[in-house]
Amino acid sequence: MLPKKQTGEQNMNGEQPTYHVPVLLTEAVDALNIHPNGIYVDCTFGGGGHSKEILSKLGDHGRLIVFDQDADAKKNLPADTRILFIPHNFRHLSKFLRLHNIHAVDGILADLGVSSHQFDEPTRGFSIRFDAPLDMRMDQSADLTASALIKKSSAEELQLIFQEYGEVSNAKTLSQLLANYSQHGTIKTIEEFKSIIAPVVKGNPKKYLAQVFQALRIAVNDEMGALKDLLHQSVDVMKPGARIAVITFHSIEDRIVKQFFKLGDVFNEDIDPVYGTKRSSPLHLIFKKPIEPGEDEVRRNPRSRSARLRVAEKNINEGK
Repeated sequence: MLPKKQTGEQNMNGEQPTYHVPVLLTEAVDALNIHPNGIYVDCTFGGGGHSKEILSKLGDHGRLIVFDQDADAKKNLPADTRILFIPHNFRHLSKFLRLHNIHAVDGILADLGVSSHQFDEPTRGFSIRFDAPLDMRMDQSADLTASALIKKSSAEELQLIFQEYGEVSNAKTLSQLLANYSQHGTIKTIEEFKSIIAPVVKGNPKKYLAQVFQALRIAVNDEMGALKDLLHQSVDVMKPGARIAVITFHSIEDRIVKQFFKLGDVFNEDIDPVYGTKRSSPLHLIFKKPIEPGEDEVRRNPRSRSARLRVAEKNINEGK
């Protein structure tokens, strides 16, 4: 089934863009080493591109469990009895697998970041290209919007967000400006936000705003916290020999995944703080270095440029 067409900007041919263009499609799915009758999880269903490829490799008795907290993604589900859609954040992986009586899986795929649909749908508030409510929620039922986050956060909290998640060069100046404004008003729209911060924008305005918006989006959706939750749960739900493939688009995400695959946790400690022994990961790497998109893919889909694919396998001697 082709991804659902959606509203938004048209391409040069006057056609509506697809919901989402899957990144590193063949590389990611091939890396899972799919068994026809296995059970697999696509943690970020989106437009269904990766899921469609997984389903093409599954037999009649194979199963695919897909997660997506964005209600719009459900519209892209194929009419396939082998697929089970979970309309929740993948940070609840273990809980919902148990609820559906699934005790162990043969592989997990996570394509992190924002879908093309979320960027291209003006009303979602993810893009600097449109004027819309300052929202940025992937889960529309969640309470915290970007507008609310700015209103409730101190200058120090905002500075940390912009520094850590956006690498904004003048994060302190920007944060103080927003905190001062929030004392007497609420920033409700993207254009209002851009107008308020215009005096402190540094360098290329588009690049600066992209960094600022990225930082707000990551904070609003607690993307790093959700990733850590997913990784911690993944080993427990994987069968020995099962693989996990994660596509990241941000250096912080990539460091978290790299560290987890290396040590089996998301902390930056090689030595166990209690016993003083070197940590032993329940996983081993399939590729020593991350796989990156080729020139052809980047040309076709510029948003894939920063993608990094890391793959690990659960050790055979690890318990279920």
